[in-house]
Amino acid sequence: MLVRAAAVLSLFAWLPLAHAAEQSIPAGTEGQIEFNTPSDNIGCIYTAKGGTSTYEPQDGGPELSCSRVAPSYVTIILGPKGPATLIKNPGEQPCCSDATRLAYGNRWSEGPFSCESSTKGLTCTATNGHGFFISKAKVAVK
Repeated sequence: MLVRAAAVLSLFAWLPLAHAAEQSIPAGTEGQIEFNTPSDNIGCIYTAKGGTSTYEPQDGGPELSCSRVAPSYVTIILGPKGPATLIKNPGEQPCCSDATRLAYGNRWSEGPFSCESSTKGLTCTATNGHGFFISKAKVAVK
């Protein structure tokens, strides 16, 4: 029976995994892209290389910054190089504006970053392999 099950499973090994639908989110007047998760508990801002007239990322950008409201306020900043930075007490708490929602099951991509929204939380990665997972229950950076 085990051999038969393995044979059936191997038939489906070539099938591609389901991919999240790509969701386009328009940039604001300064070029930043803002989105929230459907729960409105997590909000993200993408800033292109060079920043805006009022904000320049620490390393010049691009930069992805995501904040979680509850159960505690945290911010994660991901740049194009190196691991994400977790700020456990960011002080300023601007999250979450009335931004476009990245629907569950959808993916957003811009520059070196991509994020996928699910009912479990938000997973974001950079092309360098670093990234983070953030949800109401957990925060993890790599």
